[in-house]
Amino acid sequence: MAIEKKYLKSKKKFKVTFTLSAEESGGATSAALVGEFTRWMDGALPMQRDKQGNFRAVVELPGGRRYAFRYLLDGSRWENDWKADAYRYCPFAAADNSILDLTEIPS
Repeated sequence: MAIEKKYLKSKKKFKVTFTLSAEESGGATSAALVGEFTRWMDGALPMQRDKQGNFRAVVELPGGRRYAFRYLLDGSRWENDWKADAYRYCPFAAADNSILDLTEIPS
């Protein structure tokens, strides 16, 4: 799992690339990035699968805040990103959510 953040000065947003390896996905055939930025809608942001079986999604998000998210694998299995910036308990799901921290905006 990997999260790459790049600040785009011209847009005043972060370009964030989420990567989930084939091994980390446990052999999943589909993956979606779901979180506050998708209003937690299942499958709202499908991840693209490459030839090696890795999943990737790229989103542009405003900085200055933190975003909760998780991966939805094969439409039924929820996984956190173990390289997330932090984790926050969600009573609705009775589980932790991964946290993406975009509070520090480069000058």
